[in-house]
Amino acid sequence: MSVFWKTAAGILTAIILWINLNQSNKDTSVLMTLAVCAMTMMAAASFLQPVVSFVDKIQDIGKLDTGLVSTVLKVVGVGIITEIAALICKDAGNESMGKALQFVSAGVVLWISIPVFEKLLALLDKILGGV
Repeated sequence: MSVFWKTAAGILTAIILWINLNQSNKDTSVLMTLAVCAMTMMAAASFLQPVVSFVDKIQDIGKLDTGLVSTVLKVVGVGIITEIAALICKDAGNESMGKALQFVSAGVVLWISIPVFEKLLALLDKILGGV
């Protein structure tokens, strides 16, 4: 939990610095935003390891397909990274790039999800008896 408090304090400190930098040097403030987001994602990774372990337990108990579980985790990762990147684009003054990134990520999510859709179709075919 101390990692969370340190991260929150670092972000609040960075915000104060960012407000001052943003008025005088927009380029540097955007780079600082990128650096703070990268450090925050590294801090968040320490919290994600227990989540991945828990998902593995659920997978073992439910005898779930490894590929499907990893697909869900990949989709969540793409969503989180896309949201952060789109917000950075917006902070940098280019919301259009952020929207374009969100559009591309929607396509990536669909592409990653193809195995899930294939399993769903196979299950429906099995349930309906090959109608």
